[in-house]
Amino acid sequence: MKLGRISVQGPDGPEARLVLALPDEGRAIDLAAAERLRLERRGAAPEAARRLARALFPGSMAAAIALGDQFLEAAERAADADRGDASLPLEGLRWLPAIDPPVMRDCLAFEEHMVNSSARLGRSVPPVFYQLPIYYKGNPHSLIGHEWEVPWPGYTQAMDYELELGFVVGRSGRDLTPEEARGCLFGVTIFNDFSARDIQGQEMGGGLGPAKGKDFATAVGPWIVTVDELDVMSLEMAARVNGEEWSRGSSGTIMWRPEEILAYISWGEELHPGDLIGSGTVGRGCGLELGRFLSPGDVVELEVSGIGVLRNRLGQPQPVRWRPSPRQPSA
Repeated sequence: MKLGRISVQGPDGPEARLVLALPDEGRAIDLAAAERLRLERRGAAPEAARRLARALFPGSMAAAIALGDQFLEAAERAADADRGDASLPLEGLRWLPAIDPPVMRDCLAFEEHMVNSSARLGRSVPPVFYQLPIYYKGNPHSLIGHEWEVPWPGYTQAMDYELELGFVVGRSGRDLTPEEARGCLFGVTIFNDFSARDIQGQEMGGGLGPAKGKDFATAVGPWIVTVDELDVMSLEMAARVNGEEWSRGSSGTIMWRPEEILAYISWGEELHPGDLIGSGTVGRGCGLELGRFLSPGDVVELEVSGIGVLRNRLGQPQPVRWRPSPRQPSA
């Protein structure tokens, strides 16, 4: 199934709704609306049907995933029923980030990307890259959806895209083996970790980060594809800027497999339903590796076979209202 989130106008303003995307039909099914109609046809009072439907299909994808198999079974049931007014044309929908994760992480799991990027920066690949599936924690509040404009912070002049997969956790787990962790993967989405390369390099020179180099925008979507519909290790990946292909790669070149990444993250730490984990950038999957960067107004499209296309336009640089003043070392 292809499961996403859209924004619709409710009685009190915009509200998030979960949908089943049917791109071959050019339609999406509002799952809460479909379930409400199904319940009413079975004799439920309208208000009671609405309450139960919203419990099964809340606006939060993470909360829905936490319902376990009940969520997927209800989605299949709603999709197979008479859709009525719950069927919406894909064109014109306002897509929200496909997942609203309690925690967001991003890894470095593709060797070619690490080798290329290190060479561009005049460095060698750190040995830890071959020892551990390292990651950082990002800002889940800065996620943006398909067709959203990417904010351009005024502190950067080196904006970059990153062609990645997003792994969505379906079940809780702690101290897992890779074999156990495999069953915790709910689905896969497209993940564009927009990066301000100049400030990223500056701040990470202090041994921390990334922070301002990453936390302003990460695009996720347009939807999540459940793992039963994908071979995660054979996905073709491409990036285009203004229609020109810049990057092409394959998920099969990943050095740390998804189940190994999940198992490592679960060491001494709980995985939760709805957690989002970026795979890291596929080889030659960003401008840093290619020696070229983005410009205001550029349209970036990431395409992954079996999933779809995630498209975003870069906004204009924002004015700078303040910068930190350098400090002098104490004597």
